[in-house]
Amino acid sequence: MTAPQPKPGILDISAYVPGESRTIGNVKPIKLSSNETPLGPSPTAVAAFRAAADSLERYPDGSASALRSAIGARYGLNPDRIVCGAGSDELLNLVTSAYLGAGDEGIYTEHGFLVYPIAIRANGGTPVVAAERDFTCDVDAILDCVTDKTRIVFLANPNNPTGTYIPIKDVRRLRADLPQNVVLVLDGAYAEYVRRNDYEAGLELVATTANTVMTRTFSKIHGLAALRLGWAYCPEDIADVLNRIRGPFNVSAPAIAAGVAAISDQAHMEAAIMHNDRWLAWLTEEVSALGFKVTPSVANFLLIHFDGIAGLTASAADDALKGKGIILRRVAGYGLPNALRMTVGTEAENRAVVEALKEIVTRAAKDELHPQEALRK
Repeated sequence: MTAPQPKPGILDISAYVPGESRTIGNVKPIKLSSNETPLGPSPTAVAAFRAAADSLERYPDGSASALRSAIGARYGLNPDRIVCGAGSDELLNLVTSAYLGAGDEGIYTEHGFLVYPIAIRANGGTPVVAAERDFTCDVDAILDCVTDKTRIVFLANPNNPTGTYIPIKDVRRLRADLPQNVVLVLDGAYAEYVRRNDYEAGLELVATTANTVMTRTFSKIHGLAALRLGWAYCPEDIADVLNRIRGPFNVSAPAIAAGVAAISDQAHMEAAIMHNDRWLAWLTEEVSALGFKVTPSVANFLLIHFDGIAGLTASAADDALKGKGIILRRVAGYGLPNALRMTVGTEAENRAVVEALKEIVTRAAKDELHPQEALRK
């Protein structure tokens, strides 16, 4: 008998591998592999989540109207143009499903989020990779990739795992030079962390064009990763399309309640921003002082390159760090085989990583020819 066969393109997908969360022998490791906030969620969000447990027998509001209203009030947006989902991942997949099909092409950048090619292939499309320059999006490279088959362009700004960004003037140029039938998806998962005068997440572009979508998440600065909650700001027509194809109850009631509380707690978000501002700068300076190249980041993580450090490799350093109960993120799947991504953690976690890296560099220098074996001793 012939077994059922998936649609073309499905078996070409490499499954997404999330950041690791466990190490051997460590009950509670220092987990800095998934860009989670070290401050945790707002206490009011936790209280709202717990209160929602009293009504778990009821279906949630299918339109997530309270959450859309809270987001609209926070950013001055029309709630009718906001679509909520189970994390921004669901929304990225919904946009792709709606506007890209078999034979179409979707563009993303060289070190872009791995969900993009998965969504493109899952819908029968062909992923097209635009080269980056200095680990940063290159608008001209994206435009050079556009063909009459292009239907969607994904731009993570800031980008994960590099932490780099492009100014809003470059995003506007990209939108202006793309064909009108191409949807530009601006992934702003880390937008709240950016402190640059020339940066905007894309709200204005969505408001003034008919072919731009911005996605955001509650998983990062709001600390609700376990609840899977995200939102998209869309032109009216695109919002209508996404609402037609999303699940009728795609966001749970506890997630809605926690999201409303989280988006309203401005003080908690500002505390997270201040913490990140301090420790991102500190980590960049301290890790660079050890001889590592660190890609300048505007997000809540930094990309550490291991080239030229006494023959040390990212793989060997990762093994050594895990032996100390520290988990960073391997990024070989992003085309960065000799780099690790580190989330900004608590003060104690940040200092522990720097001390561990110091020891690793010292030990590797003593056995440059065989650093991996030396580190495992």
